[in-house]
Amino acid sequence: MHFQPWEKVLSYVLVFAAVGYMGWQIWQRAKLWRKGKPLDWKPDPVGNVLRYVLGQRKVQGARPRSGAPMHLLIFYGFLTLFIGTSLLAVNTYSEMLFGFKFHQGGYYLAYEMALDVMGVAFVVGVMWAMGRRLLARPPSVGHQTSDLLALGLLLVLGVTGFWLEAARMANSPQPWDWSAPVGHWMSGWIGPVSPGMYKAVWWFHLAWVLVFFAVLPRMRIRHLVLAIFSTGGSPQRAPSHLVPLSMEEVEQTGKIGASEPSDFSRWHLLSLDACMECGRCTDVCPAHNVGKALNPKQVVQNLRGAMETGGNVVEAAGFEPLMDCTTCGACVEVCPVNIRHVDLIVDARRNLVAEGQLSGTGATMLRQLAGTDSAWGQNRNDREAWMKGLDVPLCRDGGAFDVLFWVGCAGATDPGAIRTTRAVAQLLTKAGVRFACLGKEESCTGDPARRLGDEFQFQEQAAKLVPVFEKYGVKRIVTTCPHCMNTLRHEYPDFDGRYEVVHHTQLLAEQIAKGRLKAASPAPGAVTFHDPCYLARANGESDAPRALVGDESGFNADRAPVVAWVQSEPGQPLRRLAEPEHRGPKTLCCGAGGGRMFMEEPTDKRPSDRRAKELLATGAKTVAVGCPFCRIMLDAGIKAQSEEDIRLVDLAELLQEANP
Repeated sequence: MHFQPWEKVLSYVLVFAAVGYMGWQIWQRAKLWRKGKPLDWKPDPVGNVLRYVLGQRKVQGARPRSGAPMHLLIFYGFLTLFIGTSLLAVNTYSEMLFGFKFHQGGYYLAYEMALDVMGVAFVVGVMWAMGRRLLARPPSVGHQTSDLLALGLLLVLGVTGFWLEAARMANSPQPWDWSAPVGHWMSGWIGPVSPGMYKAVWWFHLAWVLVFFAVLPRMRIRHLVLAIFSTGGSPQRAPSHLVPLSMEEVEQTGKIGASEPSDFSRWHLLSLDACMECGRCTDVCPAHNVGKALNPKQVVQNLRGAMETGGNVVEAAGFEPLMDCTTCGACVEVCPVNIRHVDLIVDARRNLVAEGQLSGTGATMLRQLAGTDSAWGQNRNDREAWMKGLDVPLCRDGGAFDVLFWVGCAGATDPGAIRTTRAVAQLLTKAGVRFACLGKEESCTGDPARRLGDEFQFQEQAAKLVPVFEKYGVKRIVTTCPHCMNTLRHEYPDFDGRYEVVHHTQLLAEQIAKGRLKAASPAPGAVTFHDPCYLARANGESDAPRALVGDESGFNADRAPVVAWVQSEPGQPLRRLAEPEHRGPKTLCCGAGGGRMFMEEPTDKRPSDRRAKELLATGAKTVAVGCPFCRIMLDAGIKAQSEEDIRLVDLAELLQEANP
């Protein structure tokens, strides 16, 4: 409309030039990504993009105060405008080349209405984001002038888009203009518009579109493009599944772990650039939230800087931040672009451990494990001491069994964990489950060593255990330790160890469902439960633990105030557990994972204290756990937070009391 052929040609030249410049800038970054290792996994690009980009799965479940609603307004508003502009172009080319026009009738009216509504959502979201940065200034987000400039650019695009629509209507009014209410209102406000003025508005809007394409790769909003590739190429393995390092690779490279950015995979390097610096990973980090040096967002930013300069990975991330990580996976779980922070951190740990930079109690644990096959340094012959007074079947006795009861280092050593071990053995016996234990043939799975960075100590442990499992024909394993469960379930298959691995709460819940055991029935609000990270977050199990205490409503993801459990609403299932604010996959880490269980912990910076405080805030006088590590850490945390007589037990002990 009103445009000369040369003007149309010029507009296309400018658009292609801007898009080409954007592509050239991204290609320059891609050269850095390609320095990494080729992918050794087959991604699910379509499924991942549908889930994490179009479905915004990570953002949908986020807390409102994290800025999630604001982000959804911006994303879906921008997406609608992008699709709408693309459809307009397709209609134009279709009519020009084939004489076919689909921009008409009821479809066109719905199209115009949708673009106006979502355009308003986009503008509101951008203004919300600007206000949040200028007024609320959340510390984890980071505040740079370029961020406000990027938001200002998006706001200009949205506003000038409405201005252009209004100018079109004012220049050439149509009976159906009401279908775009915002543009229609603005057209009446700005009055008649001449063809020349309309063209001026059109070129002005196009100029900002060109600027947007040209500067996008240099601003944080580049994640609009890079997030598609980051989420699309992300691994299909469980976030808690670490990739093994082969000796052949070590022989070829002469190094263990990541010392340079090129030691990461190409996808991991791409994900560093996809980071939108939203700070959600930092917000949920248990180490950061008690004042430790670890800041997951900063680690990503520092590694991105090292990728640009070719710097040393450990020096860039920092020794202390790397060793602060509990590998709880909270950062990975909330990251909208699927960055695998734990992969990056553990790969760097592998290098610093191999270079002899680890000392103190962490190094002591590794020596104990190497010498005794126990992270606790327990003598192998003492692994059966917990069985005293019980008739526990052993694999070596030759009896038939359906389930191997994996006790673990903690379950055979720590006094509190031993109480859990004995309770589970007695409950399985009462339920008629045919089980057996390895006894002194059992050794550490190697989980603490692997997550602390000693990869080959882990592989040595796996090489010892897999033949033992094969010797006895093990098919199904139950364990009280979520860390052992995760390692045996997800990581032993890499070493030809494939088994069905369940947590003791899952197997006991099965027995309750079969009527072989009855659930415990504590008074409503008398007990609170701490979800272990490696059970609820890493392995998605939150219902089975609650089934053991007869909490008929099961896991409740609602983040409403915790007082709701005391007075159930009429007609609602009875809540027996006093649920803390953070529960299920959103649980707060106790601080024991990632080898931190065996390392020095400043008394004023213990994640367990923060978690204990939240659990005690429910008013419950009994704290139930489902992990021996959590039990040890929370024992210290509860004593530091309260002088009351708070009972700390495993769920199996509560169930045993109901099934004497």
